[in-house]
Amino acid sequence: MSNGDFDPTKPIYLMSYPKIVLLYPTFIASIICGFIALFLEDAANPTQSTLALSFMAILGVNLVVLAFDFPRTTSLTLFFCIVAFVFGFILLMRQFPDLLPAVSSFFNSLKPHANSTFYFLFAGVLGIIYLCVFFTVRMDYWEIRSNELLHHHGFLSNLERYSAPNLRISKEIDDIFEYLLMRSGRLIIHPSSEPRAFVLDNVPFIDGKEARITKMLSALQVTVRQEGPPLPPSNPKS
Repeated sequence: MSNGDFDPTKPIYLMSYPKIVLLYPTFIASIICGFIALFLEDAANPTQSTLALSFMAILGVNLVVLAFDFPRTTSLTLFFCIVAFVFGFILLMRQFPDLLPAVSSFFNSLKPHANSTFYFLFAGVLGIIYLCVFFTVRMDYWEIRSNELLHHHGFLSNLERYSAPNLRISKEIDDIFEYLLMRSGRLIIHPSSEPRAFVLDNVPFIDGKEARITKMLSALQVTVRQEGPPLPPSNPKS
């Protein structure tokens, strides 16, 4: 980022989102499945079962992302290996039903059906929750300026001010899935005038915001150092 692209006087806004926003893949899948089911009017169509199973698979994986943290790449690899093993086992039972007849009959009996109304209702409920989250996070957010840190919170926008000079920030990526889905992570703010630190979880696009904050604090330090008048040159001893 060049100096012309960054304005140290422009405030930086930080918002912490709840984990339910990570369900947006299921939200998108429910809308797509709703339109597909709308064109498949026949409930006995085998594609309906495949569509419902696909939706449940996406929902199940998405709920696992919300329920557990995957702090390392090894845990992410293990998760994908388990998912691949499960789906491979199901496909094997469908292709070779005589291998394990009891298991194959169980999987063959799984024929869920859902109409377009179900998918659209699911998407509608999530959409309403997302709207509530959209307005809620704007009642509790942080604003970093070149000389102060502001905390806006409450319905009437209560305001708390902290000094920005000597402000320290820490970035943590605790969940690989959160980072992949929303480029989000945890941001820890340490004001110099406060003994406690403020922890903001699930901050979207954390890399760009952390870089902007670092540039702002660096510009502030340079400005503070240049505020005083230059010292007169010392006279050499005669």
